[in-house]
Amino acid sequence: MSETAVKVAVTPPRASSRWPGVAFVLVLHAAALLTMFWTENRWYTQVVYLLVWGFLNGAFLFLLRRPAISAALSLALIQLVIALSQFKFSVVWLTLNFFDILIVDPDTVSYLFGIFPGLRTTVLIGAALAAAAAVLMWWLDPFRALRMRSALAGSMCLVGIVGLSFANPEEEWENFVSANHVSKFARSGVAAMSGLVTNGWLESDAEAVGRLQAEAEPCVAAGKRPHIVMVLDESSFDMSAAPGVKLPADYKRHFESLDGKRRSLLVESTGGPTWYAEYNVLTGLSTRSFGRNQYFVTRIAAGRVQRGLPKALRHCGYRTFTLYPAHNAFLSAGRFQAGTGVERMIDYRQLGMGDVEPDSFFYDRAADLIRRERGDNPLFLFVYTVANHFPWYTTYRPDLTPDWRPLGNESDVDEYIRRQTMRARDYRAFVERLKREFPGEPFLIVRFGDHQPTISAKVIDPAADEETTARRIRIYDPRYFTTYYAIDAINHKPPDLSSAAAKLDAAYLPIVIQEAAGVPLDPSFREQKRIFNRCYGLFYSCAGGAEARRFNRLLIDAGLIKGL
Repeated sequence: MSETAVKVAVTPPRASSRWPGVAFVLVLHAAALLTMFWTENRWYTQVVYLLVWGFLNGAFLFLLRRPAISAALSLALIQLVIALSQFKFSVVWLTLNFFDILIVDPDTVSYLFGIFPGLRTTVLIGAALAAAAAVLMWWLDPFRALRMRSALAGSMCLVGIVGLSFANPEEEWENFVSANHVSKFARSGVAAMSGLVTNGWLESDAEAVGRLQAEAEPCVAAGKRPHIVMVLDESSFDMSAAPGVKLPADYKRHFESLDGKRRSLLVESTGGPTWYAEYNVLTGLSTRSFGRNQYFVTRIAAGRVQRGLPKALRHCGYRTFTLYPAHNAFLSAGRFQAGTGVERMIDYRQLGMGDVEPDSFFYDRAADLIRRERGDNPLFLFVYTVANHFPWYTTYRPDLTPDWRPLGNESDVDEYIRRQTMRARDYRAFVERLKREFPGEPFLIVRFGDHQPTISAKVIDPAADEETTARRIRIYDPRYFTTYYAIDAINHKPPDLSSAAAKLDAAYLPIVIQEAAGVPLDPSFREQKRIFNRCYGLFYSCAGGAEARRFNRLLIDAGLIKGL
């Protein structure tokens, strides 16, 4: 090689040749800043976004040393998170979170490729073009970063992300809003990893005294077993517990059981996640055993928790169905419910749902299903209702209550009560239809409220300020976590209501249903019945969680909980 060639090779580029590189890097950073203003709408979410941007650039600079390609890769990752989050929201009404990569969700992935059959080709072409662009940027980028400085900057940004995430933890409602995609993803990652480090996936004893019988005995039930309809009464609780609220004259009737008693159900969420109660009543277990990862309980449990009410009923000859008002990929609901023994989930597409349907829609679909599927085997139907879902500041289907008159409460409280009267009317019509169309057929119907509505926080104790109410909710003050459950029957007399306590933890509802139906308890539910008797109707809160931890270990040892 000539001396001239050597000099050209080692001479740094002239300043004029560096400007295109500088301009390209500035354009990438400006694009990231514009994306932040477009997608993040709170000061602390914008700060988290900037810290994520700094962390990604620092990490790529440490690996590659080239600012242009590092910024390009960082921007590509951020845009990918936003695009996937927006797509997920369009499918299941939830934004992207860290669990989507920590626990791969095949339901959403299969759905994605199912509705976009050409997506695989698009992804491959996009990856090839991105690789070519990366090679070009690698070749043209004139700058080189120092690795130690890059590592220090990235580490400082990571510390900032962790600190802000603990200072501003995710609220449950945030995942239902299509905004703040990058910051929410980062904050959910901090919460998830913190929960795993602290408690693992599931709280359980290292070992427990005794063992559960792995296989259930043959199911022998006296008499004809009733069809069981379990109704999730969305956001419903007995508003007469709130002082000063004006109510219709026959309001309390909806909360009475066949024996005239009103019973309370202690649930594990307030004003939000229906799937907490879904987990309680299907598995008979507590979401609180998952600690900080409680919010993702059904995703974690999907395919891993294989014990539940539907499974016990199937052992006794029942066929099991769910009428589900959302996509079956929502928080892995389909896979989770299959693990608990649900034979067939009929989701919103198969139901033919519109936007929000009145309760009569679901009751009609339930009656139609009973007519089609009944035969020699009794049926179990888990029916969701949604008419009383948030928000209550708009009037839902005023045509369904033409004679309604305001009661004199705040407008959202009046709207909430109006919808409760609608659902009480629809439920009574459903009962009459079952009597009319299935004469002589026995039915057991159990209704329950999944959680209190968000407005309960202001009506339970009107004198409490927002901070006081928030503190009470954090410590699980039962005033904010109490709904109701009610037991009805058609052509069936429940042989045993001994577990139907005046106040019951939601995890025990499967025992109440089986005993009221005359179905013998399997070994795991018999053991849980002993906990019920020792703890007077409490489950997770009994003995500071000790009973729940011991029971989780017994289920793990029996192979009914796997991989947790």
